[in-house]
Amino acid sequence: MSALTPSTGTASGSPRRLRALARAELTLLGRNKGVVFTALVVPLTLPFTARQALGQDELEKLGLSAGTVMLPAAVGFTFLFAVYASLVNAYVARREELVFKRLRTGELSDPEILTGTALPALALGLAQALLLCAGCTALLHLGPPKAPHLALLGLLTGLVTSAALAALTSVFTRSTESAQVTALPVVFASMLGSGIMFPTEAMPDRLARMCAFLPLSPAVRLVRGAWTGHLSAHEALGASAAALAWAAVAVFAARRWFRWEPRR
Repeated sequence: MSALTPSTGTASGSPRRLRALARAELTLLGRNKGVVFTALVVPLTLPFTARQALGQDELEKLGLSAGTVMLPAAVGFTFLFAVYASLVNAYVARREELVFKRLRTGELSDPEILTGTALPALALGLAQALLLCAGCTALLHLGPPKAPHLALLGLLTGLVTSAALAALTSVFTRSTESAQVTALPVVFASMLGSGIMFPTEAMPDRLARMCAFLPLSPAVRLVRGAWTGHLSAHEALGASAAALAWAAVAVFAARRWFRWEPRR
């Protein structure tokens, strides 16, 4: 890269550097067919299993429908597979291949490296989540969300939290092969406890209160509540605060403990 002037170079160069890194990362992502398949196909197919977990009578008792179960499930699986799982693999691969080490000797700052690496997966996750929301709304006759601001907040905080958790998980991951194993605790805990596979409304009260503390639970709750309209102002405020807090804590932890050197 050309030299940057102190007055304007940093401000104008940062977006350009991020775009360049994101384009390179997108190219590398496209070459990993397994990650692309998981990111694109799994969120489209697994929501049907969430619908089958409860019968129609049980859904009606809970004030839910097939749409209000499948839509948050689809968004939740997008968080887990399009963003989280794919980024764990990306962060570990770039670290072990010394890509991060080389990038840190240049003009990119540490936050720019982490953000630029995550941008393609975040863009894919956002596009996929919006497409799934539109598809579920149209095909399952949900209608528009009753609280679109809650849906947007849930989407954004869920994406950020998923990316930050991926960076944090990479700290404990030795290789790209082991990334599939180290990602499993977050994936399974979120699937079973964050209202993705099973609505929290169907859980015993004590279990539901415990599961509310999982990282992606507030984001999924906001998405579901945006369409059902079941969240009171107090509940919506609490879920919003929890979602924002998890995003902030996850980003702080990722920046604080991210491992830049290969684990050899």
